[in-house]
This record gives sequence, structure tokens and C-alpha cells, in this order.
Amino acid sequence: MESKKYATDLSDDEWGYIKSYLPVPTGRGRPKIHGSRAILDAVFYVLKTGCPWRLLPKDFPPWKSVYDRFRKWRIDGTFERLNAALRELLRSRLGRNPLPSAGIADSQTTKTTGVGGEHRGYDATRRFEVGSATCWWTPRVCS
Repeated sequence: MESKKYATDLSDDEWGYIKSYLPVPTGRGRPKIHGSRAILDAVFYVLKTGCPWRLLPKDFPPWKSVYDRFRKWRIDGTFERLNAALRELLRSRLGRNPLPSAGIADSQTTKTTGVGGEHRGYDATRRFEVGSATCWWTPRVCS
């Protein structure tokens, strides 16, 4: 049982549920020095505090190790699978259908232009045509 040093650290119950969704080592390549729980604690710390990767406290594994594992998990879809599993668990505990069948898009979600799709504003690169001459610098008549 590990002690929680930071508010973002995983509890034992949380870790017990999450660890089954993380990739297991294949046995090939260099062995992992830092455990997945320590890496996840560091990732959650960075995400919650907003600190740069390079400024991780010394209590965590080196920032490069944390970032590399985070990037690998992001690319291979580990976080998407974990999020889907947690969402289904929460919805079933709330007595709802674990797999929602529809979504709602409101006016805050789907943005359009402020003028209904009509172009407004000044375009400095627009050319003005007057008669047979074209002026780039002014809309006045060119001669």
C-alpha cells in the first residue's frame, strides 16, 4: 500500500480498477524501471496542475519516462479504452444505460460564424478592379 503524497495520486481502489486496462509488458525490449502506477500518478499531477513535463517534482519518475509512456498510451488508444470503461461503469452505477444511444448538440457546441455564414470584415489582400486596371493598394480609380 503506497501512501498518497499528492491529491492527484490514485487510491488503491482506483488503481485496482484501472490497472487491468493498461498494456502489460511484452517481455521484449528494455525492462520497465518505473511502474505504471507511478507513471499514472505523474500524468495526473501534470494534467491537474498544468505544470510543464520538465518541472515534475522529484517524487515522480523522470519527466522523459513519464512523457514517453503517456505518449505511447495516447497513441495506442489506452486512454480512450479506459475512459470508455469508466463512463460505462459510472452510467451503470447511476442506473442508466451503459451505452448511450444518442447525443445532444446545442448551440454552444456547434459554432457558426457570428453573421450567419456571411463574410464580413476587411481583407487587405483583396484586389480592387476598376475598369480594366487592377489596384492592390487602394480602392480608388487607377489610371
